[in-house]
Amino acid sequence: MLLETPTADGDHKKNTIASRLVHRLREAILSGDLKPGAKINLDRTREQFDVSLSPLREALARLIADGLVEFEDNRGYRVAPVSLANLMEITQLRTEFECLALRNAISAGDLNWEGDVIRALHRLNRTIRDPARPGSFEQWEEAHSTFHLSLIAGCRMPQLLSFCRVLHNLNDRYRRIFLQTRPGDRNVGAEHSEIAEGAVARDMEFACGRLRDHIQRTGTNLRNHLAERFASAPPVQG
Repeated sequence: MLLETPTADGDHKKNTIASRLVHRLREAILSGDLKPGAKINLDRTREQFDVSLSPLREALARLIADGLVEFEDNRGYRVAPVSLANLMEITQLRTEFECLALRNAISAGDLNWEGDVIRALHRLNRTIRDPARPGSFEQWEEAHSTFHLSLIAGCRMPQLLSFCRVLHNLNDRYRRIFLQTRPGDRNVGAEHSEIAEGAVARDMEFACGRLRDHIQRTGTNLRNHLAERFASAPPVQG
């Protein structure tokens, strides 16, 4: 048994490093620091993050499963590209899956779920994005993700929640890259409040209708802005 301990400890350490690396790489991709379609050079990335090749490959495999990284034979790893078709698919799937999850959360969620939703809403509404404080954007993004995932956490459907998390991250990448510098054209805080209040009041049709509108409005804004970007600077092919 003593001979097995170093192997077990080594595996745990590798998994811990890989998990931290997944978080750092995911944030770099979602924020646009790693550009859509950019090649991921293993040696440079390994040196940049001061990790060995094994946990780096493990981290990239997890990001492939999340749809944020792609791998092709003879071409290696790349950040997943962006496209209008991909955005439209993500928006449609997110609308259907999150509304399904919210319906089930409203039916099955308990008082703890209600409390989590209200706390997440309060935290989001009190977190201000201040251009003078770049770190505030990351704080808002974290609070925003927590709110949306808290809304549906009471659905008691682990597979559905997993799909929703992946879609939320994919959608957030578009929003963070293409809308971060754009002035707001609507009261997003009021939209979040309406969704949350409808959910904890168990008004399923109202809450799901507001969530559907919220996701689709963001999708339309993103689609328009992305179309403008492609029209002015078409993406490089190949």
